[in-house]
Amino acid sequence: MVSTVIFFLFAGFAIACAISMVYHKNPLYSAISLIGVFIALAGLYVTLAATFIAVTQILVYAGAIMVLVVFVIMLLNLDEDKPLNRLRYLYVVGAGLGVALLAQTFFIFYAVLKTPKSPADPDSLAGSPMSIGQAMYTEYLLPVEIVGVMLLMAIIGAVILVRRMEQPEMEAVIEQESENRIE
Repeated sequence: MVSTVIFFLFAGFAIACAISMVYHKNPLYSAISLIGVFIALAGLYVTLAATFIAVTQILVYAGAIMVLVVFVIMLLNLDEDKPLNRLRYLYVVGAGLGVALLAQTFFIFYAVLKTPKSPADPDSLAGSPMSIGQAMYTEYLLPVEIVGVMLLMAIIGAVILVRRMEQPEMEAVIEQESENRIE
């Protein structure tokens, strides 16, 4: 009973932060609201006995990813935008999609209530850090390595995009690095 109440409190907090994220016009306030959503999701994962995913949610998303998002927001230095009157029809499209999403939510809620309840196996180690690590470095080793290489390529691409050197300056830096390696 208590876990159900805690679950609904975290779910309500996540929904409130998500609405706040969409409502605010300032992107920094929206990013802070998104951090609230991530923290609420981590709390939901804890109530579902998925502690590894909860800790990963906090460390990766609420920590690292959101720091990068805030840095990008600050680097872009976004000014106040004027409202676009020509896109008013999108409000109707958004309302229609919102109603469809609400219908899907009620359908899922109904389907979950009608499914037979089966007790969870307490001896199961599914979702534990040991089982995740074992699967990651045995069965799923190739996808993990591919993701690692893709992240490395993304970092290299970001560094190249951030550098704002002209072509002659870039060639001078490359020549200097080549000379330093030879010596």
